[in-house]
Amino acid sequence: MSDNKQIFISIASYRDPELLPTLQDMVKQADNTEHLHIAICWQHDNEGIDYFVNAGMTLLHNEVSGEQERWRFQFHNALIDVLSIHYYLSQGACWARHCSETFYANERYFMQIDSHCRFNTGWDTSMATLLESLRSQSPKPVLSGYPPAYEPGNEQKKAQKVNRLIFREFNAHNIVMLKAMPFEGDSPVRGCYLAGGFIFADGAFVKEVPNDPQIFFAGEEIAMSARAFTHGYDVYYPHILLIWHYYGRRQHNKVWSDHNSEAKAAGLIETAWWEKDKLSKYRVRSLFGLESQPADLGRFTLGTQRTLKELELHAGVFFQRRAVLPAVIGKDRIGFFSDQSQVENDLFTSVIYPNQKKIVIPAGQLDISREDIAWWHIGIYDKQNTLLEKIEVDKNDVASLFKQEGDDLKIDIEFSSLKLLKPHAVRICPYINTQGWGETIERMW
Repeated sequence: MSDNKQIFISIASYRDPELLPTLQDMVKQADNTEHLHIAICWQHDNEGIDYFVNAGMTLLHNEVSGEQERWRFQFHNALIDVLSIHYYLSQGACWARHCSETFYANERYFMQIDSHCRFNTGWDTSMATLLESLRSQSPKPVLSGYPPAYEPGNEQKKAQKVNRLIFREFNAHNIVMLKAMPFEGDSPVRGCYLAGGFIFADGAFVKEVPNDPQIFFAGEEIAMSARAFTHGYDVYYPHILLIWHYYGRRQHNKVWSDHNSEAKAAGLIETAWWEKDKLSKYRVRSLFGLESQPADLGRFTLGTQRTLKELELHAGVFFQRRAVLPAVIGKDRIGFFSDQSQVENDLFTSVIYPNQKKIVIPAGQLDISREDIAWWHIGIYDKQNTLLEKIEVDKNDVASLFKQEGDDLKIDIEFSSLKLLKPHAVRICPYINTQGWGETIERMW
């Protein structure tokens, strides 16, 4: 077996019934199972080693250390290392990814995925071949992106569109959030953003850009993207189908529903999820220079091969200013600008400040079915009560603005400005034919 063909696969799994189906499909669809070294941080509810043995895996080694167990299995010639830990001891998604990375043994390639995936036939050969084909464009290419979707039990209808990652918004914590946009092409597309649920790169990525165990969840992807870029890595979105991902998983257990205030009060956990999340966001903002007293990030900071400013110019997104170039949120949703000098020239003349918010109105507080309403007025105001944006919708177009979400109403608001504005409140009011303005409902931005 040639070492330079080995793939180290990192999986974080939190109480996930899809873990075994993911492992089984990964091995089934691989060309060379003997090249696979799979490492799993398995956060579970008192399930034991039989969970894997009963699935046909052969135990090679068992080691107990405190409240953790480490098991090594062989499965159709693939090597599988498992760190077994009760879910109440979990510290979050990136902590789990970081734990999996401790099993890295200098394999040629590295892949990071979630524990709810499916794979195309020959995925291992396809990924390695595609990565190698990019060497002429980049010394350190990375394949990433949000994979197309599948659903357990309906896997013959897997989505067939590949995606690239684009800017979605600055959230309330000044952290860039991302979304997928389908594309078609004959070759991989260059981008700026990594997806936490799929990364394929050289094995050295594990050592150069390890997961920060104190990043809980939100901010993981933009932080990893910045760190990878400044360490010299270039992101490409595959133009061919390689892997699928199970999104939503509403019926599955999540760490934020388990690690709540009630569990902390009962002594089951030391820290609630939202406390970890607060520290996590502080670290992400520190990485981007958004904190006056930044956290000590240690080895989980930016690299030295390129600067954060270079990333901003490539992405057209300016972190400290909360601003973007118009093309970033325009029709084509450009996610990579190759000409940095042109971006820098345009920076002070064309930059805009995007704002995006979902407002939820509980059932019964807003009656959009009234026939005597002429139009609806929505105003966005700052703390000084200055009107920043006005939206008016005719009664015939109500359905385009107010969307039903269960028993509640949802309003998606997006607007951009030529200067930095700080929305504070949203006020919604109908104009009634027979009486004029009706009752105003206010929601904080």
